[in-house]
Amino acid sequence: MKFVLILTFLWTILRCNPASSQQTVGVFTNTVDSYNGYTMFAPMGNKTTFLINNCGEKVHSWLSNYKPSLSAYFLENGTLLRTRNTQNSTFVGGGSGGGIEMLDWNGNVIWEYTISSAAECQHHDIEYLPNGNILAIVWEAKSEAEAAQAGRETSGATLWSEKIIEIQPDLLNGGGSLVWEWHVWDHLVQDFDSTKDDFGTVSTSPQLLNINYNYANPIQADWLHFNAVNYNAELDQIMISCHNFSELWIIDHATTSAQAASHLGGAHNKGGDLLYRWGNPEAYDQGTVTNQLLFRQHDTHWITDSLADGGKILVFNNQVGSNYSQVNIISPPIDATGNYTYSGISYSPSAFDWTYQATTPSNFFASNISGAQRLPNGNTLICAGPAGEFFEVTTTGEKVWKYINPVSSTGIITQGNTPNQNSVFRASKYPVNYAGFIGHSLTPQGYIESGSTFTCALYSAEINENILSNSPKIYPNPTDEIFKIDGINLDLNKLKIYNLLGEELSKEISVNQSQINISRLPSGMYFLEIGSYMGKINKK
Repeated sequence: MKFVLILTFLWTILRCNPASSQQTVGVFTNTVDSYNGYTMFAPMGNKTTFLINNCGEKVHSWLSNYKPSLSAYFLENGTLLRTRNTQNSTFVGGGSGGGIEMLDWNGNVIWEYTISSAAECQHHDIEYLPNGNILAIVWEAKSEAEAAQAGRETSGATLWSEKIIEIQPDLLNGGGSLVWEWHVWDHLVQDFDSTKDDFGTVSTSPQLLNINYNYANPIQADWLHFNAVNYNAELDQIMISCHNFSELWIIDHATTSAQAASHLGGAHNKGGDLLYRWGNPEAYDQGTVTNQLLFRQHDTHWITDSLADGGKILVFNNQVGSNYSQVNIISPPIDATGNYTYSGISYSPSAFDWTYQATTPSNFFASNISGAQRLPNGNTLICAGPAGEFFEVTTTGEKVWKYINPVSSTGIITQGNTPNQNSVFRASKYPVNYAGFIGHSLTPQGYIESGSTFTCALYSAEINENILSNSPKIYPNPTDEIFKIDGINLDLNKLKIYNLLGEELSKEISVNQSQINISRLPSGMYFLEIGSYMGKINKK
């Protein structure tokens, strides 16, 4: 006897009317395959940091006295950690900041720290460490005489070098202590002038940085332009993104400050020299432009071990082509002791493990800023920063969520108006059960933008976290006419559709195999009920 189990799925289908729609900002796509969480972003031209749900509804915000410079993080203790732009008059390059602050849930400043003078300035990124300390990227000024003594071939009046500092915050009294530091200036090499410091052979010194390598203009003050710092607690190593070298660098954090200024000591007995570098072997004379794989990249970081591709490196590769970008995953050549294999030529790998690129490459291009995040369900959240666009893709590159930031430097963009000046450095998605949300209300407060009539449905965390391989896929959703159902053996005679009042409208749709036509329905939100023939299925 044949056993038949009728299983009912309830799905939300959105019917949209493109002829009358003027959707320009907010959520454009939200499918059941998107990761159920809250997305946080800090618009570069605005002082407010926003938290939204998957429908683009604001659930919380924090107002600061400063615009970001540029990163922000929501910590597990419920605190917002953000950079701030103090308008330093000496360091006026992109990403210039000068300060760090912590805000409680209500937006009160509970800690602040300033790194801003004519000699130094915090910029771009910070990193919160497991012990509560904070890493910060800092420009430091070097005079023309200092640059010349270091073997710099050409120099302007001032050269901005870089350092990474570690701050131990004093949460009771404010400020903090500098407990560790690493300076680029301690790890230079040059083959220009044998009478000056740091003279050597660049091609045999990959652990050092060629002071005369310039990806950009050789006389510009900002010759390195770091834009990301990341920490790996298991390895006790720090990763840095160097924009102007088109490289990522890894250094040892298991050093004292004195060891970090030398070439000895630490877990790998290399002091503060580079343990690993990747992306552009021409920067250490072990290749040409044809070997280059990173192009003015941003947001280089390790993927958390518990996630898909854990331990590998995720990077937003901005200028792969003249008009397109990629998001890539790199598998570094590391052994069990945290050492990186070097063949004596250029560091491996020679290719990426995974790449996201638009089907038409020019449809995805962000010349600067931007970032990416691997999510617990295996998807990747991508922030195309200049356009303020965030979207989530599956491992096969399918877009399952899309949002355009409606906050510009002049205020909120009304739905229907073309967005501009709405750039975002990065966006981050946090799980609905994230520890930082405990004890706080996340009630939807409506769309940030005014004038929006877009209809969206939230999927439960249970559906999102437990998607089975044999669950049906419904796409596209929203749709203006036809959607399809894949991934399950359907009995389409048992397909029903309901409106928000619970009225069945099945007679208004037509079915051809797994293709459903809803063109006779007005714009709105509908519920789909599917009967399925399965031998046996288990589903929460």
